[in-house]
Amino acid sequence: MRSPKIDDSLRSLPNIGPTTAAKLARIGITTKKDFLRRDPYKVFDELRKKVDPTLCRCALAGIVGAKKGVRGHPVTKESAKKYEKKHPRHVWGKC
Repeated sequence: MRSPKIDDSLRSLPNIGPTTAAKLARIGITTKKDFLRRDPYKVFDELRKKVDPTLCRCALAGIVGAKKGVRGHPVTKESAKKYEKKHPRHVWGKC
């Protein structure tokens, strides 16, 4: 009997669509396993520095939510505050 096929694609995570998956690939994250091994705040920071400096707190929430396995919207405020503690000079753009 075969074991069920496990979907290790980034797109199998909540909040990760084709655009975010493409951005993650640019920093070497190409599978669900790659993503789940990383700290979502560090992933977001790396994306901002190397791929897209305009990422907003909604993008952060999507990444944090993907790590937690939940939709991004409910964690927006919580994740933004945690990021701001690590990066006190950061100014958020519009979502």
